Amino acid sequence: MFEKKHDSLASVPKFIGRVGFCLLIAAGILAVALFLGVLGYRYFGQLEWIDALLNAAMILTGMGPVSPMLTVSGKLFATFYALFSGLLFMVSFAVVISPIIHRILHKFHLDDEDVRDDEDTATDPAQQK
Repeated sequence: MFEKKHDSLASVPKFIGRVGFCLLIAAGILAVALFLGVLGYRYFGQLEWIDALLNAAMILTGMGPVSPMLTVSGKLFATFYALFSGLLFMVSFAVVISPIIHRILHKFHLDDEDVRDDEDTATDPAQQK
């Protein structure tokens, strides 16, 4: 997906496309997690569909639960879903930020190679002829 170590820096439109693609991947991951949360709150928490959606969305975004869990299975699900959601937030952030970090590091690497090439040319007597 990304350019290799010795490739030139990707064009701006290609870079924007990569960021957009990573945003779509993160949105897909979050949509699946929201769907699983809705099903879990519906089944284990015995909530209505709209309440299950609200609780899953609130936990997934880090806001906290809305409806209290009355069953042990609902409380256990809410506990594990909250832990899962926290981890999923970090994973989604990493997916979105990865093309940006890669571009920055690749740019630094290219600059470093340019400086190294200039130094090699200046000190190599065969190159000076």
